[in-house]
Parts: sequence; C-alpha cells; structure tokens
Amino acid sequence: MSNKLQIEGDESVHLRITHSNIKSFSADVRFSLQMTVEAVKEKLWRKCGTSVEAMRLELYDEISAKVADLVDDTRPLGFYSPQDGFRLHVIDLDPSSVTSGGWLEDTSLVEKYKISDEAYGKLDGTYKKFKERMGSQHSNPESKITDNYMEDLCTNIRVGERCQVEPGEKRGLVKFVGRAETLAPGFWVGIQYDEPLGKHDGMVKGKRYFDCPPLCGGIVRPDKVKVGDFPERDPFEEDEI
Repeated sequence: MSNKLQIEGDESVHLRITHSNIKSFSADVRFSLQMTVEAVKEKLWRKCGTSVEAMRLELYDEISAKVADLVDDTRPLGFYSPQDGFRLHVIDLDPSSVTSGGWLEDTSLVEKYKISDEAYGKLDGTYKKFKERMGSQHSNPESKITDNYMEDLCTNIRVGERCQVEPGEKRGLVKFVGRAETLAPGFWVGIQYDEPLGKHDGMVKGKRYFDCPPLCGGIVRPDKVKVGDFPERDPFEEDEI
C-alpha cells in the first residue's frame, strides 16, 4: 500500500534526544521533517559523538512506547510521523566508540595527571603565575579602570540595533548601552541573544538593565560587539563543530 504522508514546505518537529551509552545525555533539538534520516544522524553526530555509520535511531512517543525504527537512511524524517515531544533514541553500535566505557560521565575512570607543588611553582604560564601578575597590576593605582572606560567604543552602538558578539559569533539585539553599577567601572553593552546562549534575563546581581527571555541575556564590553546587518540564523543550517 502506498504511503500517503505529505510533508509541507518548512514543517518541523521538536524532539528530545537520548543516548544508549551516555545516560546523562539529554537534548531538545528541532528538525525539519524534510531532512533525511542520514541528515538527522549527521546533525546528531555533532552533538553526541556517535558516528553516522554506527548510529541506529529509534523513535518513541510521549509515554515511551516505540513508534518506529528509523532504518532507511534515505527516507525523510516525516515518513515516520514524529510529533513534538517525541523521543529520538540514539544507539551506538560501535564497541570502540568514544561514548563507550562510561568515561564521558564517570571522571573517576579517567587517569589524573599529578604534579608536586614544587614542580608546579617552577613552571611558567600557569594560573598561579597569572594571578600573581594580575595582583601586582591591581595594586598599582594607575592600572585601575575608570568610569569612562571604553565609552568611545559605544558611540556607534545603539539600543535596537542588530549585532554579533565575540567570541562565538553569537547574534542578537542591543538592549542596553551604558554604565552598569553592579559590574566593574566603565561602559557595557546588554545583548538579547537570538538563542538561549546567555546567563540571565537582563537582571544582574539584583539590578535589571533590560528585559529578555531567560538565558538569552548577556552584558559584555563594547569591544566584543559589532553592530550591522546580522539577521537571525536559519535554525536548520548545519551546526558548527
């Protein structure tokens, strides 16, 4: 009997991802129903580490009843009729996979490198040496940050403009420009990220600087912000590694 499933233009589905070897792994990912099963595996490989060749996928509904085994890599995801809230379970068939053995979850299985305090003290470029240098700099009154620190860089940054923030090329909207009394002296820029890549909702240490959804807010120095034509990214474009 012919399959009568029809997939409309840009329909998508939001699935919860679990993994056979990584019990603590759980992610919510949105997929286009037009993606092939092979394309779904490639996207999941970037998130969980299981290779496409060694990956088997099982689809479960909201009460954990199996709906289908996604055995045909050429089929579109929509062929298996997933719905928002369903679970896509990744099974890693490679016994030598990086996900096997439990060491990604149990750090006690990882051999620890040990060094004596005396040997550590002789090394250059360590965090201890860095703290010592920073402490000596901060003890110098001339090195203190002024209230006008980076004010000149805010001249061309205005609330409401689209922007990109480094590092990570995170995109969003400028929501605040100015001094932040709960942070270090100088000028800051508040960002509402397009995705939940921030740390708050615009409130920092009890002071609200702007409003945005939870975990979409960030406040950074203006030298990290570039304003211009930075539209929201396509949610279905390939994930960066």
